[in-house]
Amino acid sequence: MQHGKYRFIVGFLALPLALYALFVIWPFIQSIYYSFTDWTGLSPDFQMVGFDNFSRMLEDDVFWKSLQHSLIFVLLLPLVTLSLALFFAFMLNVGGRRRKNAKNAGAITGVRGSSFYKIVYFFPQVLSIAIVALLFQFAYNPNSGAINSALKAVGLDDVQPVWLGDPDLALWCVMAVLIWSTVGFFVVLFSAGMASIPNDFYEAALLDGASRITTFFKITLPLLWDTVQSGWVYMGILALGAESFAVVQIMTVGPNGGGPDYSTIVMPLYVYQKAFRDGQAAYATTIGVALLIVTLLFAAIVMRLGRRERLEY
Repeated sequence: MQHGKYRFIVGFLALPLALYALFVIWPFIQSIYYSFTDWTGLSPDFQMVGFDNFSRMLEDDVFWKSLQHSLIFVLLLPLVTLSLALFFAFMLNVGGRRRKNAKNAGAITGVRGSSFYKIVYFFPQVLSIAIVALLFQFAYNPNSGAINSALKAVGLDDVQPVWLGDPDLALWCVMAVLIWSTVGFFVVLFSAGMASIPNDFYEAALLDGASRITTFFKITLPLLWDTVQSGWVYMGILALGAESFAVVQIMTVGPNGGGPDYSTIVMPLYVYQKAFRDGQAAYATTIGVALLIVTLLFAAIVMRLGRRERLEY
């Protein structure tokens, strides 16, 4: 029976693993191989050049700018997004006032209208990231955008930033859009996790006179830690991947985005520019290999630092 069971498991997993190896693992291997060549991406002819692409990458100022911006994203985006999502989810599920009537006295509840707020927070997830980027590109327009128009309406005519045209502000404008577009997903995710925590824990804390802050750090966060850790890794991958690429390319100025003066360039966008704009596919795959290493290091560090004893309830 045991032999038959293992044979069934192997047969069941063989096709999915083969597809995963073909469409995920094999492209990684190809990218690493092409990073040691001079392939242009247009011609089938290429030669091995050894570590020349890696040497060039280490001397490329734009690459270091893109790496710096990607690291800012991967450090700050998960921190800000998950912190806001935890706060909103806690208020929507646990942060309401105590009921005044005797029947529900001491009951755990969210703020009034919490169901409506969940829909509002989740709404950006319904929109494509390209649509979100276009909407905010119009909002950031220094001449006719909604933000500067609102500043004028409240009498702040002298405060009219260029936003995406300012090298000192553009990166933070892009980051704000990424936070706005993703925080709702984690609000719903954390709300589902908080709904599974027994109310007895919160009721006991209320009887002991615990404040909301104490309840959050002593009950909610420890019991929700596995979900937070997974969300941190997922958000970091988004910050290093397609989300940051799409927003930066659509919103920012310059050839194929990344401006002004490479002030918003990120690694995925730089890979795209080198491969499809400049016809340097081999060098683009070299930057892609560096991006892969950064992503794996980030995931490993988060999983290692976030390791703690599992709490069951």
